[in-house]
This record gives sequence, structure tokens and C-alpha cells, in this order.
Amino acid sequence: MRVTGTVQGVGFRPFVHRHAVELGLVGFVRNDSQGVLIEVEGEPDLIAELARLLVDEPPPLARVGNVAATAVASKPTDSGFRIVDSVERDAPSVPVSVDTATCDECLFEVNDPADRRRGYAFTNCTNCGPRYTIVLSVPYDREFTTMAGFAMCSACQAEYDDPTNRRFHAQPNACADCGPQLEWRLPGGARVAVRDEALAAAVNALRDGKVVAVKGVGGYHLAVDATNATAVAILRRRKARDDKPFALMVRDLEVAQRLVVLDDVAIGALTSIQRPIVVAPRVKSAPVAEAAAPGLPDLGVMLPYTPLHHLLLAGVGRPLLMTSGNLSDEPIAHDDADAFARLGPLVDAFLTHDRPIHIRCDDSVARSTRGRVQMLRRSRGYAPEPLSLPTPARRAVLAVGAELKSTIAVAKERIVVASHHLGDLEHLPTFRSFLQALDHLRHLYGVVPDVVAHDLHPEYLSTKLALELDLPTRGVQHHHAHVASCLVEHGRTAPVLGLAFDGMGYGSDGTMWGGEFLVADLDGFTRVAHVRPVTMPGGVATIREPWRMGLTWATQAGVADAARTIFADVDARSREAVGDLIARAAGPVTTSMGRLFDAVAALLGGRRRVSYEGQAAIELEALARTVARRDAPVYDGLCLNGDAGGVGIIDPSPLVAALLEERLRGIATPLLAAGFHEGLGRAAAVLATRLARKHGLDTVVLTGGVFQNVRFTEVVESALVQEGLHVLVHQHVPPNDGGISIGQAAIAARLGAESETV
Repeated sequence: MRVTGTVQGVGFRPFVHRHAVELGLVGFVRNDSQGVLIEVEGEPDLIAELARLLVDEPPPLARVGNVAATAVASKPTDSGFRIVDSVERDAPSVPVSVDTATCDECLFEVNDPADRRRGYAFTNCTNCGPRYTIVLSVPYDREFTTMAGFAMCSACQAEYDDPTNRRFHAQPNACADCGPQLEWRLPGGARVAVRDEALAAAVNALRDGKVVAVKGVGGYHLAVDATNATAVAILRRRKARDDKPFALMVRDLEVAQRLVVLDDVAIGALTSIQRPIVVAPRVKSAPVAEAAAPGLPDLGVMLPYTPLHHLLLAGVGRPLLMTSGNLSDEPIAHDDADAFARLGPLVDAFLTHDRPIHIRCDDSVARSTRGRVQMLRRSRGYAPEPLSLPTPARRAVLAVGAELKSTIAVAKERIVVASHHLGDLEHLPTFRSFLQALDHLRHLYGVVPDVVAHDLHPEYLSTKLALELDLPTRGVQHHHAHVASCLVEHGRTAPVLGLAFDGMGYGSDGTMWGGEFLVADLDGFTRVAHVRPVTMPGGVATIREPWRMGLTWATQAGVADAARTIFADVDARSREAVGDLIARAAGPVTTSMGRLFDAVAALLGGRRRVSYEGQAAIELEALARTVARRDAPVYDGLCLNGDAGGVGIIDPSPLVAALLEERLRGIATPLLAAGFHEGLGRAAAVLATRLARKHGLDTVVLTGGVFQNVRFTEVVESALVQEGLHVLVHQHVPPNDGGISIGQAAIAARLGAESETV
């Protein structure tokens, strides 16, 4: 029997061994570069029962893709059933298991005073612990992991060799006598304490308001006491992160529910073995520093996922603020020397350990919306879990993604595998991380690409890299890739109407798209409508300074004088310069829905300048959410028409004018924010319904970063459903640019390797 899927590093061989012995079968099981190979001899009905168990009742972490049985000629065998040594054969094609949270049995041992692993921060078994971040290559054996340097003691070896033990062939198996050890180091790297003393030093430092770098599974966190406003402020200043929200780690679900409001879907995600950060509405009396997420109604909360986290939280007795170990926008630090160099100026001390991390992997982020989980950042616990392609790949593909929220992906046969979250490629350290992930993923999955898929933007570093490789290339339009990524996760190949709304992406006509209505499938797309094009005065400066787009849209709406009054606090020379650019129509042309949200946020009194991507729009949504939908004003101030070529146009200019007039009349800003979401969302749904019917489609895809906006998504989706349309939204793949590589890979895999743009 050949078993494929995620079947290495998950206790699959011990599982097979146990059931084969119980059934009285003889033979062997082994890992190899293709998955798991079983040779078994016995009565046909007993062999059939083993085959059933492989599919219906596999180990908790296993994901069985296929079981193929082949009859072989009978030959003499030893009695019994054995686990034999792994072999490397052909190119690897076996999925690597993800890193998963500490299981209940291991946690019980860590807390049991009588257990030999009491207080041991690296306790794990075949059902939990590190996998992806420690794997060097496959097959998944200890010698091919970063645990290779830790020789097991006799007690651990006995567990490893015992088929009845849950640590049977658990590759990271270790204890305090033979495994990794905690270290307490000063910012310069000097070691001052180890083991229990290191943990105690960290606990005391956190309770005293210090900033501590904590080495976890996929990299370093920067940790402070989340209830200590001074400590949080110090961390913000050192990390150069003025406003972007921080994540919190809490001891258990009970504590989490004191901080955020959790529905059943959110609880399911929070307590899952993946342990993502879950974004949820903040409890008004939440006992954490306001600066954890300044001005926002939500908090990001996660539960501990390693024994070290459990021990830290138990010792400190308070929620911990745990943010990525980096300066703003850099990749998370995972190498010790790099961490000491980059994080040393930011922290008071390090709680580290001597188990190397081979591949960095940041925390995943999810939220519950409309009764389902939406993935916002797919990383630790989820990557590199394969996704099924709707149709087999005609070629092996490497897809290099976009520029922001970068991921890469590989596709071959029936699967596409996306990397963990890498970050923004405009920063050199992130680009280096991108190159490491690219090589690692290709190596693990044995992908020798026939074609490289890339974004159309000529200035993206990912595009430049793709064009430098000695391989055929496939340029994929940004918003087509967004729609395709949603089709992949829903297993669809039929054409749909895709609403791809985001900050912006390079269009087929050389302008910056971002408010697109596409009739699309994996084979191609037709642009059937879009937001009215406007100029971006100052180019990328409009992203950092939303008031520029506010003045642009106000000018378009014929209310520029009112906008200048609102922006009176902006430097006069800057206002004049931007006004001149607008008058001359100078600057890139865009149809961006994201920039429209920025513009309205600024016009309604929001930020003139943002400190992180999407900040103005996020705060605008927060205002809208304070108003129930039934109480939101409805503005009919949008025009739906078409250009000379018959392409539909949604023109928000009348809505902008109406909102500005209402603001000058003194209407409360939350009502205006709610009215904007309601009016724009309903108009988008009206146009989408017309287009779907015109083109004979019954399914609409909502994709792109704008559809991370819960309020806007609710307006659009509910209106489409009322019209009898089927709506596909993202759940497992992020709607933002983190899903672009998946869409690129699926398109290129289906179309083949001829060099052309789609």
C-alpha cells in the first residue's frame, strides 16, 4: 500500500504498526520520499480493514491524500510486523506536517510534579510540537531535522523505540537530560542563567515591566506584560510601531473571554491545534493596556502553543503582549545571531534556547465572520499544508506572489503548496527570507519548476527575480490571481463574476487597478466593470497620506473647496502642490477601492497620514461598526454607467459629495461612516447582479484586501444572496495579497509553460 498526503511526522507508522499487530498481519511500514509504504500479508478481509483504518481513522495530525494498493507475489517473511528504516527514492513529494500546539497529554506531564518532564519547555510527542520549522529535508527522520544534534538519553530512546508509546518515532523527542535547554541572555548575548533559572528570570523581568525577546517555534516574539501601559508604550517606541495593533497571548479560554467576545467559530479557531491569533471584538472592561490596539474595537488574542508559553504565562499570571520579534515591516528573527544583532537594542533580555529554527514562521491570524473563519495571515499551524488543485497541473509551477504580504507557492500534480507569511519584499531582510523560503519549499516538495508565475508589476522584486530565472515565465494579472485563489479553495473551475477590491495591483492596461469586476475562471478573465479611474497625486505618497486621495475624490465630485476647508490643517504648500497635480491629472491612474476608502476616511475627519497599511480604512470601519446596519443612513449617491467600450463604471463621486455635505451640516461621523459602507456596498451588489445576469453567471467571488472589512463584506454579500446569487468568500486562503501566489500557481499550472501574460 502506498499512502500519500501529510503522513510523516504525525505518528503514522506507529499507527499502522499498532493496527497491523492487532489484526494479526505481518510485514513492514517505512517512510520514503513519496510518503509511507506498507507491505502487508494476511487474510484479505483483515488487509481490507487495515486499508479502511488508514482512510477513516488516521492519527490526529495526518491528512491522507490517497491509499493505492497493489497485489504482490507472496514471499517468505519474518513473523510479526515491523517499522523499518526510511529510504530516499526519487524526488520528494510528501507534504511536511505543520507545527501544532502542545497536546493535553504532554501538557499534563509538564504540570505533573511526579513526571520526569515536569517543567520541561520542549516536551512533545507524535501528536504535537514542531515539524515544519525544524525540518531540513525529507523523509522526516531525526537526522534531517534541527534535532539531529541532540542524542536521546536511554529513557527517551526507550520511548522512541517502543511501538506502544505515543513517542514512538517522535523525531523531536527529548527531555531535560538530553534535549534543548532554556537560556537567559543579556542584550549583548552573554548567557547569565540556564534551565529553570532562565525561566524564573524571564518571569521576574516580565512582571517588572521589562521587554523580553522570547524564542518560540518559528522565531522570536517581543513580550511585555499586557496590563502594564508603561511597558507597552516602551515597546511601541523601541519597535517603531506607533499604532498598529499588537497580539496578546493568554493562559486559557477563560482569560481570553475576559478580553474579547468570542462566538463558537472563534472559540473553535482559538483552541484548535493551529493556535492562530484570533481577532475579535474587545470587551469594554478588558484588563489590558489601551495601547495594545489603540483606537480599535478589536483585539488579537491567541492561546499558548508550546510548553514554554504555558510555563511563562503560569509564572507571570497576566496576559502577555507577544508581537513578532522584528522592527516594523522586517521579517521575524529566528536565527540567534541575527536576533541578538537586530533585537538587542529593543529588549532588556532574551529568553532563548539551543534548538535551531531552520525556517522562520510567524503566527497565523484569523477572525470569525458571518459564521465562518476567515484567514487573514496563513502561516504557523497552516503552512505548508497543501491545497487541492481543481484540475491536475500540466506543468510544475513556481509562483513568486506579489510585493506586500508576500508568499510563494509551488504546484505539481494535484496540489498547490503555499509558504508561510513572509512580509513586504520592499525590505531587504524580507527579500532574503523570501529566497530562503523559495529554496526550502522547492526542496521539500521536490519541485523542479517548468514555469515561473509572477505578477505583472515590472517593479516588484518578485517579478524581477522571476524574469532572471532561466525558465519560461507566466505573467498573471494581480486581480485575476485574487479570484483564482478563491476558486482554488472552493474547488471551482467554472466561470464566476469576481469582485476584486484592494489597494491596487498592476492592470493589463498599465494603470493601477483595484476596484474590479471580472468574469473569470482559471483559464482567463474579462474586465467587465471597474471603479471610475482617478489620478494618484504623488503616486505612492497617497498611500501614506490619505488626504491626497480625499482631495482627488472631492475634486472629482465638484466639492474641492469644502475638502480644502477640511484639510486646512495640512501644510498650505502641500495642498497647493497636490491641487496642481490633480488639475494637471499628473500621477498614476487608479481604480482602487482601497484608495477610495482612504479618501473617505480623510474627508470624514480621519487620519491625514497613516503609520501602517490600511490604517485609515480600518479606523473608518471601526466607526461604522458602532452603528447598527438598520440605523445607517442610505445614500443613493452613486452612478452606475459604462464607458464607450461597454465596460461598466461605478462612480462614487456623488456619494463623496453627499457625505461631505452631510459632514458640513454636522451629521455625526459614525453615521456617515456607516452610510458610506452601506451605500457603496449596495451599489457594488447592484452592479454585480446586473453583470452576473448579463453574462449568465450564478456565482460571485468576493476577494482582495478590501473584503477583510467585515462591515462592507456583510453589506455586499447579503445583498447578493437576496438576489439569489451564490457567493464565494475566502476562508482558508487570505483575501489579501497573501493568497496571490496560490492564484498564480493555479492559473499557470492549468495553462502550461508557454511564456505569455494572462
